[in-house]
Amino acid sequence: MNWIQLRFTCPATQTESFEELLMETEAVSVTFQDAEDQPILEPGVGQTPLWDIVTVVALYVEDSDIDTILMQIKAAKPDFNLDQLHIETIPDQNWVNAWIADFKPMQFGENLWICPSAHQPVDPNAVNVLLDPGLAFGTGTHPTTAMCLQWLSKQDLQDKTIIDFGCGSGILGIAAVMLGAKQAICIDNDPQAITATRYNAEQNSLTDSQILAYLPEQFTALQADIMVANILAGPLIELAPYLASLTKTEGRIALSGILEVQAQSVLDRYAEFFTMDLPVHQNEWVSLSGKKL
Repeated sequence: MNWIQLRFTCPATQTESFEELLMETEAVSVTFQDAEDQPILEPGVGQTPLWDIVTVVALYVEDSDIDTILMQIKAAKPDFNLDQLHIETIPDQNWVNAWIADFKPMQFGENLWICPSAHQPVDPNAVNVLLDPGLAFGTGTHPTTAMCLQWLSKQDLQDKTIIDFGCGSGILGIAAVMLGAKQAICIDNDPQAITATRYNAEQNSLTDSQILAYLPEQFTALQADIMVANILAGPLIELAPYLASLTKTEGRIALSGILEVQAQSVLDRYAEFFTMDLPVHQNEWVSLSGKKL
C-alpha cells in the first residue's frame, strides 16, 4: 500500500491547531520538522520546543479523499493558502528495515563492536553487542554515545558495578557488562527506554541480575564503581551532587551529551567532586571523565 503525504510550513504557534485539524481529517501521522535549519541546542526542563517556522508533514492512507480533506482544511482555516500544500504519493516500505540496512557494525576501542542483527560480526572473537534501532536513543552512531563506548572500552570493568544514568536503549550498560562488569543499573525517566533496555539485554543473553532497568522513582540509591551519564549539559550540572553521591570514592565517571560551548560549565561543576581528565572532542560534542575524590 502506498501513502499520500501533505507537506506545508507554518509558524510554530499554529502547529497545535494544525495537528488537531489534520488528525480530525484522519491523518495516520503528523510530524514536525525544522523549516529553516534553526538549531535548538537544549530545551529547558519540562519544555518541548519547536522551531520558529515548522514544516508540517501529514500522512494519509492511499485511498483517502484528498479533495474532501482540502475542503475541511480550508473550512477550518479560511486564511490558509492551499497553493502552498505539497502533495505526493509515498511508496510503502518497511521503515525500520530500511534504517537497519544502513546501520553497519561499528568498532569502539580494540575489542568492542556494536552489531545490528542483520549483519554477521566482523570479529566473532570480539565483544559483540547486538543492537538494532528501536524505541530509545543509543546505537553508537551519535558522537555522544560513541565517545562513551570508547571510554568504556578502555576501563577496567571486571566485576564492577556500573550505573547508566539516562540509559536510553541500554547500550552503555549492556556493553559494560559484556566487557566484564558484574552488573549494570540502568535508569531512565522514559518507560520506553526501560522496555528497550530490557529487550536489548535479552537479545544479548544477559540476565535480569546483570541488567537492572528502573524508572527514577523505582531506583533505590546505591553507590557504583562506574557512573556513565549521556544526557544533556543542563541536567548534568543540576544532577552533579546526586551523581557524585552514587559514585564510590575513587570510582570513575563519564559524562556526555555536552556541546563544546557548554563543556567548561559542566567541567567546573564536577571538579567539586571529581579529579577531572582532559576533555575528549568529537565534532561539536565533548565527553568528560574523572575519578571521585
